[in-house]
Amino acid sequence: MRIEKDSLGELEIADDALYGIHSYRSYLNFPSSNEKVNPYLIKAYLLVKSAAAETNYKCGLLFKEKFDAIKEAIDLLLEETELAIIKESDSIYGKVIVDPYQGGAGTSLNMNINEIIANSALILMDKQPGDYGLIHPLDTVNMSQSTNDTYTTAFKIASIYLLRELTESFEKLQNAFQQKENEFKGILKLGRTEFQDAVPITLGQEFGAYAQAVSRDRWRLYNAEERLRSVNMGGTAIGNSVTATKNYVLNVNSILKKITGLPIAKGEDLIDVTQNLDVFAEVHGLVKAGATSIIKICNDLRFMSSGPKGGIGEIDVPAVQAGSSIMPGKINPVILEHAIQICELIKGNDVIVSNLISQGHLELNPFLPMISHIFLKSLELLKNTNHRLAEKCIIGITANKERCTQNLISSSALAASFIKEYGYETIEEIVKYAASNNLSFINALLESKLISETELYSIVSRELGVKIE
Repeated sequence: MRIEKDSLGELEIADDALYGIHSYRSYLNFPSSNEKVNPYLIKAYLLVKSAAAETNYKCGLLFKEKFDAIKEAIDLLLEETELAIIKESDSIYGKVIVDPYQGGAGTSLNMNINEIIANSALILMDKQPGDYGLIHPLDTVNMSQSTNDTYTTAFKIASIYLLRELTESFEKLQNAFQQKENEFKGILKLGRTEFQDAVPITLGQEFGAYAQAVSRDRWRLYNAEERLRSVNMGGTAIGNSVTATKNYVLNVNSILKKITGLPIAKGEDLIDVTQNLDVFAEVHGLVKAGATSIIKICNDLRFMSSGPKGGIGEIDVPAVQAGSSIMPGKINPVILEHAIQICELIKGNDVIVSNLISQGHLELNPFLPMISHIFLKSLELLKNTNHRLAEKCIIGITANKERCTQNLISSSALAASFIKEYGYETIEEIVKYAASNNLSFINALLESKLISETELYSIVSRELGVKIE
C-alpha cells in the first residue's frame, strides 16, 4: 500500500492503483448506485485533457517530456474506454471508480481523470504511481483548468457523440416504417378515431404516417446538435478564466475541435456558458418528444395486433419469446412493451433534468453529475431501443389482409365513400337497411343493385387515392 495525502489527511491506496486519494475519498463518500460513469463522458473528458495538455505545451507551460507522457497515457486510456463503449471490456472501471451520482459539481470525476492520467504517465516514465514529483494530477494534468469548464465541455462533447448515434437510430426506424409503408400500400382497412370505426385507410398509409413522425424526430435531433457546440473551455472556475493565460484561452478550443473532430467553438460569454445549462433542458425536451412518438406508435401497433383471434388482429408482430407460463402458444408484443417502458422512463428523466437545471445557483450548477448521467442515459436508452424496435419488431410485422377486409366490410365505414356518387340520403337508407337486417354495409350496397363489385372498388380506390388490392 502507498500513502497519499491531501488537506484532510492521509489515506492508504493500493500500490498499483492508478486512481489516487481524491478518487478514493469520493468512492468512500458516495454510496454505490451499481451504475458506472457513462463511457462516452469518460472518452470526452480524456479528449478535453488531451487538448488542455497540448495547449499548455504549445503555450510553453508544459515541458515536452511531460506532455509526451501525458499524451501517450491519455491515448492508452482512450483505447480502453472505446472497448467499454462497444461493450468488449469494462477494465476502465477499475480506474474510473467514482459513482456517477456524486456531490461537488463533478469534481470527483475530474479528480479521478486527473489521477489516472498522471499515474499512467508516471508508469510510462518508469516511475511509481503516487510519485507526483514529476507529474502531478492537479499541478500538471489539471493545469489551466477547473472542473467547472472541463466537466461541462466534456458533457457537451459526449452528448454530441451520442446525439449523432441517436439520430442514426431514428433514421433506421424511419426506414423500417417506410419499408412497411410500401409493402402494405394496397391493403385497405378500417380507420379508427376514439377507438371507434372511422373512414377507410390503407395499412400502408398508417405506416407512412409513423415514418413521418419518426422522420420529424430524426431531424429535430439532427438540428439540436447546434445547441451543444458552444463550450466554456478556458473559462476555468466561473467563466472569467482565472489561472488560465490569455494565450491558453485563445487556443484551447481550436485544439479541442481538432482532437474531437467536432464543430465546437468557444462560447461568446464563458460566464454564461458556465452558469447556465438551459441548452440541455432544450435538447432533452426533444429527446422526450421522440419518446412520446415511440409510445404512441407502439400502442397503435399493440392495438392493431391485439387478439389475435379475439381482438383486432389486423397485423402480426414477430414472435420473439414465449408469452406465458400457463397458456401454451401465447405470444405477447414484448418488444413494443419494452419500448414503451423505456420511453416512459425518458419522460421521467426529463422532469429530473429540467428540475436540476433550474436549481443552478449564481456562477455554477452543483448538480451537473446527475444531470449529465441521466441526460446521457436517456440518449443511450432511446438509441438502443430504436435499434431493437426496428430489428426485432417493425421489420418483421406482417399484415393479416383477410382480417383487415373482414373488419372493414363488417362496418359501415365505407359508406362515406359513396355519398358523392349517390347522395347522403340514399346511402343513409342502405346503412339503416344493413343494420336492421344484420348485413354488412357492403353486402347491403351490393344487394341494392345500385353498384357492381367492380364499380365499388373503383369508387373506393378513387376516393382514397390508392389502388385497392
